[in-house]
Amino acid sequence: MYKVNFYATLRDIVGWKTVEVEMPAGTTVQALVERLVAMYPPLRDELLDAEMRFHRHMKLFVNGREVIYMEKGFETPLQPDDKVDIFPPVGGG
Repeated sequence: MYKVNFYATLRDIVGWKTVEVEMPAGTTVQALVERLVAMYPPLRDELLDAEMRFHRHMKLFVNGREVIYMEKGFETPLQPDDKVDIFPPVGGG
């Protein structure tokens, strides 16, 4: 079971701060994102482009590290105790 935390407008879309997703250990970040989109179809346009790639302006962190800077990126395998956070772009100052 994976716990995914959503922030700002994404939280409004899924209706919760944290959702739990049942998937096998070793699931990749990309597979988890695709499952989330299947569970919450309005996330599709928010998170993914036409080729099912995560939008560059969105932020996804695994255990506090932004996934785009991880060695395997979205192909990084996850463990059930990993902390996953997804953020929309934030402005202001």
